[in-house]
Amino acid sequence: MIFDNERWHSFRAQALAFILDRPRVQRQMMAVAIDGFLCVAAVLIAFSLRIGAWGLMSLPVITFAAIALALWYPIAWRTGVYRSLIRFSGARTIADLVIACAIMTIPLLVVCVIFRLPSVPRTLSVLHPIIFLLLLSANRIAIRFALLDLLKVVDVNAQRVLVYGAGRAGQQLALSLRHEPQVHLVGFIDDDLRLDGQRLDGVPVFGSNRLHHLLEETDVDQVLLAIPSASRTRRREIIETLQDEQVYVRSLPNLTSVIEGKVTVSDLREIQIEELLGRETVAANMLLMGKTTVGRTVMVSGAGGSIGSELCRQIIRCRPARLILLEQSEFALYTIEQELVELMRELDVSVPLVPELADASQRSSMRRVYSHYRPETVFHAAAYKHVPLVEANPLSGLRNNIMGTLHSVQAAKEVGVANFILISTDKAVRPTNIMGASKRVCELILQAHAAQPRTKTIFSMVRFGNVLGSSGSVVPRFKAQIATGGPVTLTHREITRYFMTIPEAAQLVVQASAMAKGGEVFVLDMGQPVKIADLARSMIRLSGLSVRDADNPDGDIDIVETGLRPGEKLYEELLIGNNPEQTSHPRIMRAQENSWPWEELEQALDELDVAIRNTGDSVAAVHVVNRLVPEFAPDASWLTRLEAGRA
Repeated sequence: MIFDNERWHSFRAQALAFILDRPRVQRQMMAVAIDGFLCVAAVLIAFSLRIGAWGLMSLPVITFAAIALALWYPIAWRTGVYRSLIRFSGARTIADLVIACAIMTIPLLVVCVIFRLPSVPRTLSVLHPIIFLLLLSANRIAIRFALLDLLKVVDVNAQRVLVYGAGRAGQQLALSLRHEPQVHLVGFIDDDLRLDGQRLDGVPVFGSNRLHHLLEETDVDQVLLAIPSASRTRRREIIETLQDEQVYVRSLPNLTSVIEGKVTVSDLREIQIEELLGRETVAANMLLMGKTTVGRTVMVSGAGGSIGSELCRQIIRCRPARLILLEQSEFALYTIEQELVELMRELDVSVPLVPELADASQRSSMRRVYSHYRPETVFHAAAYKHVPLVEANPLSGLRNNIMGTLHSVQAAKEVGVANFILISTDKAVRPTNIMGASKRVCELILQAHAAQPRTKTIFSMVRFGNVLGSSGSVVPRFKAQIATGGPVTLTHREITRYFMTIPEAAQLVVQASAMAKGGEVFVLDMGQPVKIADLARSMIRLSGLSVRDADNPDGDIDIVETGLRPGEKLYEELLIGNNPEQTSHPRIMRAQENSWPWEELEQALDELDVAIRNTGDSVAAVHVVNRLVPEFAPDASWLTRLEAGRA
C-alpha cells in the first residue's frame, strides 16, 4: 500500500509517540529483552563460525547461552548500559558497550579455559563477546536511525536553524538538534572556506562569506553560535554582522560542555551584551592578585553589592586566611555568604567566612568591627550608587558614602590596616550629581590621610565606569523591555557610557591594590565609550526583532526618549586632569588629582556631619560638598527644590 505524504507523516507521528510515550521502565525492559535475544543470537553465530555447522538445540549451545545471559545482565546493569537512552546513542554509548563486553570476556575465559565446558570450544569465550558487541552496536544505531530519521516528525512551523561553527561543538549541537521536532537544521556556517560545499552527517556546510546570501535565500529563523574557542574579537565581529539581519542569535557559552561531550540545546543562551562591548581579556597577573590577599585577613565592605560580591569571589580564589563580609542588607549578606560557600565547595577551597551585618556610616560599628577582626586588607565598596535615588535623598547618600568612608578610614588607621582600597566611579569626575560629588569627597578623604606623616596604612582608590549586569544597570532593563514587546526607553539618544564586565573590574581592582604606594587614584582602561541608543538597537536586533522608526514603521520595538534624569550627564569622564601615568599593568593607569590638606578637609567634614546628623539641612550639606568639590555643577532646578524643601 502506498501512503501519501500526509498519511505517512501521521503514521510516523503515531509510531514515534507510541514508542516515546512508554514509561521509562517499559522501554528499559524492551531493551533488556532485545539484548537477551541478541546474546543468544551471538552464541548461535559464534558456534556456527567455530564448528562450521548449525546446532540450534544442542546442549553445549544451551549451556553456553545460559551462562552468557547470566553474566551479561549484572555486568550491563553495573556498567550503566541501560541508563543510556538508545535514541540518543553515540560514541559514548558504543564505548560503554565495549567496556561491558570486555568485562564479560573475563568470566567466559575462566569458564571455557579453566573449567572446560564439554563440547564448548575455548575460542568462544572471545568470539562470542566480539559478535555480541557488533550486534548490540548495530541494534543501537538502527534504533536511533529509525527514531530520529525514519520516524522523526518535523513540524511545518519548525524553526529553521543555522549552526555557526562546524567544529566539535557545532557537530555535538547538531546531534542534539536532531532530537528536537520543532527544529529544522538548515546547515553549518564555518570560517574555514575550504569546508564550503562539504557535508557533515548529511548536513551541508557553507562558507562564512555566503552568510548574508544564505540568510536571505533559506529564510533562517535562528543562528546558533557554536564557536566557544573563538576569540572575543572574532565573536564580536560575527555578532555585529548578524545584527544587520533579522535573525535570533543564541550561543554556546564556553568549552566545558564541549570537553565533556555533553552539548545540548539547553546549553544555548542568548547573546550576552558584554560579547559586543567587551575587549579581549588580559590574563590576571597572579603575583599582583595575591600580594594583598593571599594568607591575609581581608574585609570587603558592601560585600553583597555588584562589585563587592565579585570582589569576594575573586578573593576566595586567592585563598585569604579569612574573609570578612561587611554588609548592611541582611538579604544581600545571606545571599553572598551562601554563594561563597557553594563556590568554595566547587573550588575545593576552605576559607573562614565572617558575615558581619553592620552599617559603615556608624562610627561605633566600624570601630568595633575593625578592632575585633583587625583586617590587613580592606576593599571599601559600600556606597549608594543610583544617581536618581541619591538625588532624591541627598542626606542619606552623603551619610552612607562620605561618612561611611570616613569612619572606615579612621578605624583602619587605628588598627593598622596594611592596605585600604576605595571603589570609586567615573561620576566623581566633574560631577553633575550629588552621588558623583560624594564619591569625589571620598577620594579626597583617602588622599588626605595618605599624605599625613607616619601613616602606616596604604590608602588608594580605583575609579572606573559602568559595569555590565550590576543592579540597576541599563542592560537588564532593556532585556525586560524587549521581552514585553517594548518600548525600550532611554533618557537621551546622544548619551554615552563606558562599560566593563564585573569580573574584569574586580580583578583589576585587586591588582591595582598591589601596586599602591599611598594616595594613588588608579583609573581602569574602560575601552571606548558606547552610545546607549546603539546598545538598545543591538539588543533588539539580536533578539530577532527590528527597531520601529521613521525608516521602518512596521518594525517590532520602539525606542523612546524620556529626557535626562536629574544629575545625569550625556558623557562620563575618567580623569579630572589630562596627564595619566602608565603602570606595570596595561589596563591600569595612575591619575594625578588635586587634594586637600587633612586639617582643612576635617573641618569641612565636621560641618557636613552636623548638617547630616544634627540639623538635617540638605542645602547646607550640599554647599559643604560644593566647597570641597568646586567642579561639582549641580542642576539649578534641583537646588531650587532643595531650598523649597528647607523652607
